[in-house]
Amino acid sequence: MNSFNNVRELLLLSYVNNVVSDREFVLLYDAYQSKNPDFNYHQYEPFNLDNIDSAECKAEFRIEKADLHRLAEALQLPPTFHCQQRTVFDSMEGLCMLLKRVSYPCRYSDMIPRFGRPVSFLSLITNHTLDYIYENHGHLITQWNRNILNPRALQSYADSISRKGASLNNCFGFIDGTVRPISRPGHAQRVVYNGHKRVHSLKFQSLAFPNGLIGNILGPYFCISQGRKHDAGMLADSGLLNNLQRFAISPTGEPMCIYGDPAYPLRVHLQAPFRQGRLTPQMQAYNEAMSEVRVSVEWLFGDIINSFKFLDYKKKLKIELSSVGKMYVVCALLRNAVTCLYKNQTSLFF
Repeated sequence: MNSFNNVRELLLLSYVNNVVSDREFVLLYDAYQSKNPDFNYHQYEPFNLDNIDSAECKAEFRIEKADLHRLAEALQLPPTFHCQQRTVFDSMEGLCMLLKRVSYPCRYSDMIPRFGRPVSFLSLITNHTLDYIYENHGHLITQWNRNILNPRALQSYADSISRKGASLNNCFGFIDGTVRPISRPGHAQRVVYNGHKRVHSLKFQSLAFPNGLIGNILGPYFCISQGRKHDAGMLADSGLLNNLQRFAISPTGEPMCIYGDPAYPLRVHLQAPFRQGRLTPQMQAYNEAMSEVRVSVEWLFGDIINSFKFLDYKKKLKIELSSVGKMYVVCALLRNAVTCLYKNQTSLFF
């Protein structure tokens, strides 16, 4: 860096003394500019949310400027974070940095003008905020959350689904799995290769509600044995069936159920389409009615990716260099927060 500065200073002196022409000065000055993105980070102002336009805030962070403080409060972010490397940053900067990173495929160097920090600091702060949200709030979406999975709430979900024409009057949600492509790893290709989709990927299983929330998520599955499991295999490992048997009851004590595709087994608390033998007209009508409402789970998978496009850029999703699975879970949690603020296609449909 010092060598580049010295050469550029000499060029300035030479230009002032008319040793080099205008054209020569411009060409040489640009040629001796450092390729390190951190070289000029200090020329940008430190991050200040008050200086960002509302439209820019929504475009870059997926959240309205007025709602960012509500989100930070809901996530119970401390006023300041202290990293092990003694880096100090305030919670709003960390939250906005994480949202900027996952909202659209970008490099850390592209974030320098917005936050005025070098790449190493941007990476450190982003990952520290990601870890904090996952460790403190990940259980809300990876475990049975009694706040949104109590008998009264389950009955409300079932009533909404039934009003939309579902054949079942005790179905409160829909379950399905999704495959998220990732970059091909260097030393673990067989571990994450999905032979059915013919892509290196991680698998997740989600439980969707008619209010547009993701009530439960399981994953990632990526080892050789796990990667070959279908949706029913993930369900067995998740422990969700046990939770359904314990907690999925109506306020009057009746069993409630969720609905999945034909890959799932039939249980009292888990229903699926008719799929064996010749279907009667009544069976076909049942399948069609449930299929029309079950499509909402696919919408929620799309909502996560549409809100946080970084998850759809597989070249940057490298499991050997970053916490890809953790990032997907946190983005699903953030998507729930966005749904609470602005609703979505699923909540409006029901």
